[in-house]
Amino acid sequence: MTSARPADPYGQDAERYRPPRAYQAPGTHGGQAVRRPRTGAKTMPRIRKARLRVAKADPWSVMKVSFLLSIALGICTIIAVSVLWLVMDAMGVFSTIGDTISEATSSDRDKGFDLEAFLSLPRVVMFTTVIAVIDVVLATALATLAAFMYNLSAGFVGGIEVTLAEDE
Repeated sequence: MTSARPADPYGQDAERYRPPRAYQAPGTHGGQAVRRPRTGAKTMPRIRKARLRVAKADPWSVMKVSFLLSIALGICTIIAVSVLWLVMDAMGVFSTIGDTISEATSSDRDKGFDLEAFLSLPRVVMFTTVIAVIDVVLATALATLAAFMYNLSAGFVGGIEVTLAEDE
């Protein structure tokens, strides 16, 4: 039975045997890698770029996204106004300004304008909620209208071209 491996005449381990190479790999010398000296030149990082064109905006998608963003903005507005009212009430701003206004507007038979009753928390939150609902409706309608207008103008000029770049 013959073997593909030549006989080991010197008695070395069979595991250390390496078949002869037809040519040397680049950057190697005698089977070991050769360390090349670094030059002073710095290598520039490779930047991948892609040019994209936004030729159409789907009005239905724009309407859904703008509606959700408007709802989130409305909720944030209501919470912010409520917290601001609570902080100002705790600091005594409404009572101080209310005393000044009622002194300025009081007469012999009338005690003046009551600012604290006018700017109560339920009334302020209700007014803020009405404003937030109007804002949701208007922002959604305007964003959808803007998507239609963009689609019309993109048909004439081709849309917006965006270049995206990725650094490695």
